[in-house]
Amino acid sequence: MEEKRAFLANECDFAGVRPIMVDLPYPALRVEGKNPAYANLLSIDYCGAVSELSAITQYINNENRMSCERCPLAKTILGIAMAEMMHLQKLGELIVLLGGDIDFAAKFQNGRKRQWTPEYLNMPDNIGRMIAADIEAEKGAIEQYRMHMKMMNDCYVNAVLARIIKDEEYHIMILRSLEY
Repeated sequence: MEEKRAFLANECDFAGVRPIMVDLPYPALRVEGKNPAYANLLSIDYCGAVSELSAITQYINNENRMSCERCPLAKTILGIAMAEMMHLQKLGELIVLLGGDIDFAAKFQNGRKRQWTPEYLNMPDNIGRMIAADIEAEKGAIEQYRMHMKMMNDCYVNAVLARIIKDEEYHIMILRSLEY
């Protein structure tokens, strides 16, 4: 008897997916001067519990888990993840300009460092809860960015953070339209 092989394939084609972000330019990446304290604040946004690295990882995990069943939704989630990747890249450049290091450790004012960990992620078991968790993560990021902007007296850095906030607010709007 001839053995028939069954196979599974993901028919979701991600070609052409673009970052989902507000159609506004980002300010030039510059700083008023070296400032390790500001670099440390941005390290928290870069790879802390509420961070771009956490957002990217959570979105990619969600996209992978839904792509076989909900292709259009998975493409939207991937587009948001791509925008978060751009945020991560911009924060990394700012950290370096401020005199900081990119080592995937959030650096806190008390001198403590915490290496990024997947324990930061919220990975619910169904799509509705995934979207709700993503909305909460976006809200947390906005709140944290606003707090950090109040702590930094660098108009260039704050302009970049304000622009990132616009994308995060847009992501919330998109995600809310997906809730069911």
